[in-house]
Amino acid sequence: MQTRRVEGAPDAHQFVCMTIARHTPSPALPPAPRVFFDAILHPHRSLGRHGFRVLMGVVILVNLLIASIFAANGAWPVVPFCGLDAVILWLAFRVNNRAARLYERVRLTDTDLTVQRVAWNKPERRWSLQPNWLRVTLDGPPRHGGRVTLTSHGQSVTVGAFLTPDERADFAKALRGALARWRSTPCHPEPVP
Repeated sequence: MQTRRVEGAPDAHQFVCMTIARHTPSPALPPAPRVFFDAILHPHRSLGRHGFRVLMGVVILVNLLIASIFAANGAWPVVPFCGLDAVILWLAFRVNNRAARLYERVRLTDTDLTVQRVAWNKPERRWSLQPNWLRVTLDGPPRHGGRVTLTSHGQSVTVGAFLTPDERADFAKALRGALARWRSTPCHPEPVP
């Protein structure tokens, strides 16, 4: 134990500093799993925040112009309805932007493939699939819908339902390639039957 005096403090106030000479070894942390594939899938939104502001500004200006013409001609009861369509359009975009918060994360590591789905109005869902028996299938015609399904041990998860057909095909191809790399890499943990 050491005693240290602080400058400017009266003699009665001394601070005690304790030094511990022993070193306690920290337990070895397990190595971080190797990541073979990590994709975060978002729905495509063609209108960004700036574009939305420009669109709403144009809609409001057009509505103000139409409302002033009707008000000048004495048809003032029409004026509130001119603003109603702008409010409805704003509400529709607000609902659409909330739905845009949806994302799915697909991650393949040494031990498992996890799928995480996050939506603004639902609790987060997470699936863990064994990569040894994982099948990646692209169902349906490639140009009209279809879906990417991940199946392992009788458990199936559909991912990327909001992607375009070309994006789904690219995603399935990339995940199959990552699975091939995973299967060719030595030293995987033993599969759980």
